[in-house]
Amino acid sequence: MLGSEVWMCFIFYSTLLILKMYILAIITGQVRLRKKAFANPEDAERHGGTQYCRSDPYVERCLRSHRNDMENIFPFLFLGAVYSMTGPLYSVARIHFLVFFLGRVLHSVAYLLALKAPTRSFAYVIAQVPCVSMAIQILMDVASFA
Repeated sequence: MLGSEVWMCFIFYSTLLILKMYILAIITGQVRLRKKAFANPEDAERHGGTQYCRSDPYVERCLRSHRNDMENIFPFLFLGAVYSMTGPLYSVARIHFLVFFLGRVLHSVAYLLALKAPTRSFAYVIAQVPCVSMAIQILMDVASFA
């Protein structure tokens, strides 16, 4: 299966999504440093004092974006892996993976830059379409075994 074009495409986009999540974590850390808004007293103490153990609206925005990634990318990893095993056409699978990836990137950009509504919601919905499609196709392929 590792040599399958669909599987390799899935691995490619999944890896990009994980890297995107790491980048978002790094951005969150940098924003914490820049805003001097630390979640733990020991971190605040190291960077100027316990008065910096506080929340910041932009740090919270970064954290919500990261949490939203986890809520959506982790299910995609399961759905995409199982979907890849069902033998879809490469061209169709690639579109599913690409659309999800682009939707998640746009969602993160919209979240971090506080773009006007409904940009973030649009990106969310766009990324959900391939997930719903993959889930339906998986269920159709395995329904006879239930």
